[in-house]
Amino acid sequence: MNNKPDSHRPAKNRKVVIIGLIVLVIGTMVVYSLWQISENKQDNANSDLRTDYPMATLQSIAQGKILSQQYCRSCHMLPDPALLNRFKWKNVFPQMGLRMGIKAHRGESYVGTIKGDDLIVPDKPVLNEEQWQDIIDYYMNTAPIALPAQNRPFAIKRELPFFSIQKPKQSFEGKQVLGCYVKIDNSVKPARIFVANGQTKKLYLLSAQLNVIDSVSTTGPVVDILFDHGNTMICTIGNELGANSDKLGTITQLTITTEGKMQLAARPVFDKLGRPVQILAADLNNDGKTDYVICEFGSITGELCWMENLGNGAFTKHVISALPGAIKAYIDYRDNKRPDLYVLFAQGEEGIFHFENKGGGKFEAKEILRFPPIYGSSYFEVVDINHDGYKDIVYTCGDNGNATLVLKPYHGVYIFLNDGKGSYRQQYFYPINGCYKAIAKDFDGDGNIDIATISLFTDARQPEEGFVYLKNTGNLNFMPYAFPADIKFERAVTLDAGDINGDEKPDLLIGNAFFDFGPFKYNISEPLFYALKNISK
Repeated sequence: MNNKPDSHRPAKNRKVVIIGLIVLVIGTMVVYSLWQISENKQDNANSDLRTDYPMATLQSIAQGKILSQQYCRSCHMLPDPALLNRFKWKNVFPQMGLRMGIKAHRGESYVGTIKGDDLIVPDKPVLNEEQWQDIIDYYMNTAPIALPAQNRPFAIKRELPFFSIQKPKQSFEGKQVLGCYVKIDNSVKPARIFVANGQTKKLYLLSAQLNVIDSVSTTGPVVDILFDHGNTMICTIGNELGANSDKLGTITQLTITTEGKMQLAARPVFDKLGRPVQILAADLNNDGKTDYVICEFGSITGELCWMENLGNGAFTKHVISALPGAIKAYIDYRDNKRPDLYVLFAQGEEGIFHFENKGGGKFEAKEILRFPPIYGSSYFEVVDINHDGYKDIVYTCGDNGNATLVLKPYHGVYIFLNDGKGSYRQQYFYPINGCYKAIAKDFDGDGNIDIATISLFTDARQPEEGFVYLKNTGNLNFMPYAFPADIKFERAVTLDAGDINGDEKPDLLIGNAFFDFGPFKYNISEPLFYALKNISK
């Protein structure tokens, strides 16, 4: 055995080290590339490049298009195949098929794809197997493999020169926060602030300095508060915010003393409601008594209704529309006689409808705008944005918590201008993933209507989408601004505008939604809400 040192070993060791470093670098690049692909697939979700779906015959595709126009349109606006990628369309077919009585198709069971006790499945399928396959072939063979990217005219600036950002005290911070409702109450002076915690089911009353005055426990997450001539009523959606078929929503009287002490009535004014999200007060039948309009968002079923005031605390319920998804309503006194309603529906038959008050508690519906059921309509405002004397519509879509969870380039904020004859034409669009609400006001006092937006279903790589302030520079040209990068904020549930500090300039409150869990948790805390004080001159 030769025990002499190997004179070539140092050189060999250097080679081994160099080779090891090369392998490490290459491996790191591969892992990073895979991570990027994974991130794009998970967060952007429209880059699924599966092309293994068998090509159908031209006859089947053509027949599927005809059948979709006949059957799919019977429930909602016909969705274009281009609105989703092929992989996501595969998630839609079981749910749509079940609604048409198709419980299974070619070995795949559709039962259980829709949760909810209020689902009604027809006893017999409305289509045979071949017809249903034709519709599937039409969508799967004409839908894109991947949706296009957002097309923004201007990038979002990570600065907010128009507002000073204020957080509440440390007690409101946590690794999981859900500010489900915020309100700046200017019905009293000085202004007061309401903030609801959707996790702890508590409603807080705060001063303009963000100091807690009082709090009260509620039966569920608060989603709306009605202030009507000193009468305050709170609306809880049920036990939780998520979709369900429960009829546990309530509307309850809230008493607030001059010292700010809150007390809920022992019994709700209205209960057993299907996920109510808004309450409005108006004398709908001109009998001199205050009636109430309630948007019951529901799950699979829901309704827009009004409660007729019979006096002495008695009410009778009347259904205005049996459509589910009523999410936002406005009362309009155009003729100064009978109040009309403008309502956004955000499920299935998505659209904005005008309900003309015909008297006697009867309403006649007219379609104003209609949207595909995949849009995820979330909010709208009625405002004269171009100062021509006619009320226009600012509309957002971005609800993305369903079977089509994918970043959609058509999510964002839209402006539809009123032609003065009751028709509305799209004039502006700015893409924001998961856009959830927009408030249109002249925030900086220059005479132009600006737009403040929030997003709940943001792109993880674009946290700035959580709050976007669109400054109107004139002629419906908007420059986008967002929170500075050093402020940890990604998504929000709700937003309100009002004068917090009495300087006659509109401030903002943002209800934060932050959940720090999973394999990539940040191990940080965020506040339940943010206050944005207006510092424009």
